[in-house]
Amino acid sequence: MNAPVDQQEITGTADRAMICTADHRASSAGLAILRAGGSAADAAVAANAVLAVVAPHRCGLGGDLFALVHDRPGPPAALNASGRAGSGADAAALRAEGRRRMPVRHDLRSVTVPGCVDGWLALHARHGRMPLAEVLKSAVLHAERGFTASPGLVAACRDALGGDGLAWPSRPGEQVRRPGIARALRAVVAEGRAGFYQGEFGDGLLRTGRGLYAPSDLAEPCAEWACPLGVRAFGHDVWTPPPNSPGHVLLAALAVAAGLGLPDPADPGWAHLLAESVLAASDDPGQGQEDAEALLCPDRIAALRAAIDPARHWRRRGTFPSGDAACVCVVDDRGMSIALQQSNGTGLGSLLFEPGTGINLHNRGAGFTLAPGSPAEYGPRRRPPHTLVPVVATRSDGTFRAVLGCTGGGLQPQVGLQILVRLLRGAPPEEALAAPRWRLAGGLGPFEAPQGNTPIRLDLQAGAPDAWARDLPGRGHLVRTAADDEDFGEAQLIEAGPGGGLRGDGPCPFTLPRVR
Repeated sequence: MNAPVDQQEITGTADRAMICTADHRASSAGLAILRAGGSAADAAVAANAVLAVVAPHRCGLGGDLFALVHDRPGPPAALNASGRAGSGADAAALRAEGRRRMPVRHDLRSVTVPGCVDGWLALHARHGRMPLAEVLKSAVLHAERGFTASPGLVAACRDALGGDGLAWPSRPGEQVRRPGIARALRAVVAEGRAGFYQGEFGDGLLRTGRGLYAPSDLAEPCAEWACPLGVRAFGHDVWTPPPNSPGHVLLAALAVAAGLGLPDPADPGWAHLLAESVLAASDDPGQGQEDAEALLCPDRIAALRAAIDPARHWRRRGTFPSGDAACVCVVDDRGMSIALQQSNGTGLGSLLFEPGTGINLHNRGAGFTLAPGSPAEYGPRRRPPHTLVPVVATRSDGTFRAVLGCTGGGLQPQVGLQILVRLLRGAPPEEALAAPRWRLAGGLGPFEAPQGNTPIRLDLQAGAPDAWARDLPGRGHLVRTAADDEDFGEAQLIEAGPGGGLRGDGPCPFTLPRVR
């Protein structure tokens, strides 16, 4: 069951193409691009750009982006558009202030160079078929002419400080205009990345940073194409981006679970074994900053699997950070499929704003550690550990099976695992997404460091099988049944049937039917 969203959740089928996002305005913009002959990349950028305007509590031009693109049999291509810390980043200075962990909000040191715009441009340059002006047109119009504030945006803005160019709404239904965002988007159309990173936004970031960033930090593109990570599980190959995405956690958990002889999902053993698989896969002191291939080697997977007791929880302590994100899943009529995720970190991010455009700045730098010598230590030009995990699944012959994106910060590997296991074992998308979930919780807030006295808790979503709540405490789990409105992650999913045709589920799937 998805977390509450501002639109009604529906299920879609299509013969030719499909897009799925969490907002009908974004899905509509992407569908218009597909109708006009644009590629999945064009549609994904168009939809994400609209989300960046109308849903700044989920994502924005001041955030980061990861994507997977599958356009031929075999592995997809992975795009890492996450920014690096400024040249002035100094962990020793933070430690000298008495800090034991990175600041989360109201501190520019939690803001790495935003990679979103570089990600859009990289996707469009390699896979786009339409002019960038057409791709970004809907987002520009929403920013200039105004849009209706959603309940989610209003709720998120209650804690925000505000910024130049953005009048925060106080109630759902208010009209919001973002002229600074419109200027930034038009500058990207006219001048490419220079219009953004060396334009009004970049100049404002340099001035606000007061030496934290150097002009060279903004001159180097954030987006890089890379080979994905993959594992074989349940008769499929499943792919995610490499670090600094935590995709290796999802993949390791999936590979471990595939060899455990999982029972039916109604059986408490299903939840127990999957939760233990995630816990085992998360046992990574380097937070994925080292060689992720080693974390997925068969010997490590076999060792992790062997350590799991089917009857008993291996009690641990730690935390799983929360966070917000936007997911866009697209399949076009030529067979290109994209899973894109974009985020500010937590909500509106750092609650700091570039003063000229009013663009809210993310807080992905809060994922760094201040532990000296750690692979994830805060430092100049370094990328922080991330939480975004777009997923592509292919059949054994390399053909496309599904694209998936989840929200929820550290919940993403957990949510993705539960959905993928159901889907790859034969459940339709709507069933895989709607089924009640569990989540691992450490009782701490976003990006907070684990503490010795914080036990791992297993929260059960409302509607979970009664047998889970009865049986799991006996296996050593600290179990809690969650309230109806608690967040267990939101997801978008599109799959291709073995005989052709598409089926998708999530908040807002829009489809392009066959032309007859």
